[in-house]
Amino acid sequence: MNYELQQIKAFLKVVELESFQGAAEALNLSQPALSRRIKKLESILGTALLSRTTRSVSLTTVGRDFFPQAKRLVDEFDHALFNIRALAENRIGQITLACIPTAAFYFLPAVIREYNARYPNIRIRLLDLSANDGLEAVLSGEAEFGINMLSGHHPDILFTPLVVEPFVLVCRRDHPLANKDQVTWTELIQHKLIGVGKMSGNRMLLDHELSELANRPTWFYEVQHLSTSLGMVEVGLGVAAVPRLSMPDDEHPVLVQRPLVEPLVKRTLGMVRRRDSALSPAAERFVETLLRHWDKGSDDDTTAQVSTMD
Repeated sequence: MNYELQQIKAFLKVVELESFQGAAEALNLSQPALSRRIKKLESILGTALLSRTTRSVSLTTVGRDFFPQAKRLVDEFDHALFNIRALAENRIGQITLACIPTAAFYFLPAVIREYNARYPNIRIRLLDLSANDGLEAVLSGEAEFGINMLSGHHPDILFTPLVVEPFVLVCRRDHPLANKDQVTWTELIQHKLIGVGKMSGNRMLLDHELSELANRPTWFYEVQHLSTSLGMVEVGLGVAAVPRLSMPDDEHPVLVQRPLVEPLVKRTLGMVRRRDSALSPAAERFVETLLRHWDKGSDDDTTAQVSTMD
């Protein structure tokens, strides 16, 4: 049916005020314009809704049946507009992002805390996934965007670099390597090295970067998550090579980190989102908060490369 919401609102206002003149004034219309709207609606429905006399206006039988349905339609439309406006103004809603665990554990909580303070009614669904799974979540639409490693180029993904961070050695404070200013990869041959699984994005990056090393270390322990490797280092089972962001910002009572060199291995982290989709207003505000925090947290040892998303 080719009806307009204005025609229905005109009908409701006439019924509410029981007057064409009063309804015309309330809607800022002339009486002829109001009458045309009512007649157009009645023509579309194929029946009279109002019974008019020179002194009164009343509902026909069909009009009485139509009135509650028309009112519900307008109320639902107004409610939908209110919700959309609230979403646009970041008052309500939900955002879903996929983040690699290292950033999710140590970096994102501060971002989420600031965002929640500004937009307390927006729910956040955080998927802490591996690099591959996180990318799939963004591609499938399960997540609006994500924080991931630069490990290749996908035609449907936009990657915005955020930070380039080095891999560092993590050991106990009482470990012999803790006394060194920096450690070479070759020196790790003499120690039990804890690494992540072969399908991890970090592991694949390290294997590629160390492939030409004449004396390369081997992984004595293999785990699935970097947080697990840190726990094993803490109890003295070995040492680990981890991205610097996986270490807490505050000084750890047991663990220390030392630069790993010869070669210096770095990874690039950034924002990923689907090329053919736009972020929701709530997600856009979260990205702004994230970029501000990441930029603030960059220093001489970590090269920040912050840019806006295309």
